[in-house]
Amino acid sequence: MTDLAKLPVTVITGFLGSGKTTLIRNLMQNPGGKRLAVIVNEFGDVGVDGDILKSCAIPECPAENILELANGCICCTVADDFIPTIEALMALDPRPDHILIETSGLALPKPLLKAFDWPDIRSRITVDGVIALADAEAVAAGRFAPNVAAVDAQRLADDSIDHETPLSEVFEDQISCADIILLTKPDLAGPEGVAKAKAVIAAELPRPLPVIEVAEGVVDPRIILGLEAAAEDDMDARPSHHDDHDDHEHDDFESIVVEIPDQNDPAALVAAIEGLARDHNILRVKGYVAITGKPMRLLVQAVGARVRHQYDRPWHAGEARQGRLVVIAEHDDINPETIRAALGSTLTTAAE
Repeated sequence: MTDLAKLPVTVITGFLGSGKTTLIRNLMQNPGGKRLAVIVNEFGDVGVDGDILKSCAIPECPAENILELANGCICCTVADDFIPTIEALMALDPRPDHILIETSGLALPKPLLKAFDWPDIRSRITVDGVIALADAEAVAAGRFAPNVAAVDAQRLADDSIDHETPLSEVFEDQISCADIILLTKPDLAGPEGVAKAKAVIAAELPRPLPVIEVAEGVVDPRIILGLEAAAEDDMDARPSHHDDHDDHEHDDFESIVVEIPDQNDPAALVAAIEGLARDHNILRVKGYVAITGKPMRLLVQAVGARVRHQYDRPWHAGEARQGRLVVIAEHDDINPETIRAALGSTLTTAAE
């Protein structure tokens, strides 16, 4: 790459829990000969995704090449956050060959593409492509997040009401903006579910796009890197529900951070999160918890009532063993007292 060449950037978007971090982790470990850098845009102030990726750092993508932007959509903070972050990565020596941007699961990708039109960076970077991840099981089931079955049933039963929800608009905007769609977790959906998910996606696409099944984030980097889409110059082909809006907002969603004391029983924590999702329409829970007697952190990732957990690394010397979970839901479903009670008083905690 010459000094005059534009630095390619791949935007990786997708709904909550669709597997973006897993995909990036695999790209970091199998970069196809490219030196990568990563920007993670979190929703909430706990850098779970960035921390996961930094723990996987390798020479082709060292920890200093992984930067986080928390508590804010990067397309809303272009001058203050986005441009300085891009410039910091471009100033690295050696300079990255390719930048990956993991958007928040709640982000609309098209406003982010508009950020690449800023004069300060337009001449130096280009959007190589937009990759949208879609959870095969959730799409096949007709829900893009758990606990919206009642809403979908009401929409289908009554033609007089709004047939769009914030979640469906996010999903449709993400796939409409994409150059390639990765259909994740096909094993959970099964062959029939995968076929149904592909049909749902095809019906929403404004133009034909490749839809590729991907398990555990494993995909040949040659398929999704080096597309040379120049997406910032191709905005009209990427329609959005918000094209007529001068700005966009994220008021449909809220997040809170809950501090969790040491737990004796991970199963009790899982049960509490499952109950919270079912009873209070919680979309996403992610973070870390300390388990009594265990030297390693418990990483918790939940999409609705589907909870995954694993020990990811030892607690560092001098690091506070303080569990913290980010809880994300639609605006009307966030009740901090209820959430804290469900994740605190109902669990078996260590003796104080």
